[in-house]
Amino acid sequence: MKNLLLGIIAINLTLITLEAHSDENSETVIGDIAMTEANHSEAFNQMKTMLGVWEGKLTQYTGSVIDTYSEFRLVSGGNTITEKLIEDGVEMLTTYADKNGQLIVKHYCALGTQPVFKGSKVTDQSVEIKLDDSLSNYHPEHHNYVNSIKWTVNPENSSSAIVDSTLYLDGELRVQQSVIKRVK
Repeated sequence: MKNLLLGIIAINLTLITLEAHSDENSETVIGDIAMTEANHSEAFNQMKTMLGVWEGKLTQYTGSVIDTYSEFRLVSGGNTITEKLIEDGVEMLTTYADKNGQLIVKHYCALGTQPVFKGSKVTDQSVEIKLDDSLSNYHPEHHNYVNSIKWTVNPENSSSAIVDSTLYLDGELRVQQSVIKRVK
């Protein structure tokens, strides 16, 4: 019994040591090359609070309510966030990364457009992005595209959030909202 107890203590100490060591050595290395650690914008750091899997309901501007699913992952040595977004069974991709200290977001949309956004406003509970006309070159009379997105995490329950978005469809600005909950 004494040997079993000593063995359990030894395993726990080893695990604690390994965990502490992994926290200290967070530098990303590929082969023999240490990757440069980037300083991230406040908006990028706030978007990191969305990491994980979220599910919920999207109320479209028409009043239809559909299922929505988002999986946010940190990739590229911690310098990019990818979001796999599925709305009513249709998969899309969004990337979040900093460029020159500014959050840049690119959305590969089921509408057939790839709007590029810049972070426009960030608080402790929200991040708002708006279309960057200079990088997107879309016009409401000629293209259908997402125009803005705002994520607001519930301050009383960080496992729930509201996602407000605007999009241009057939020249008209439309508003929609998702209510999502973290499931992983």
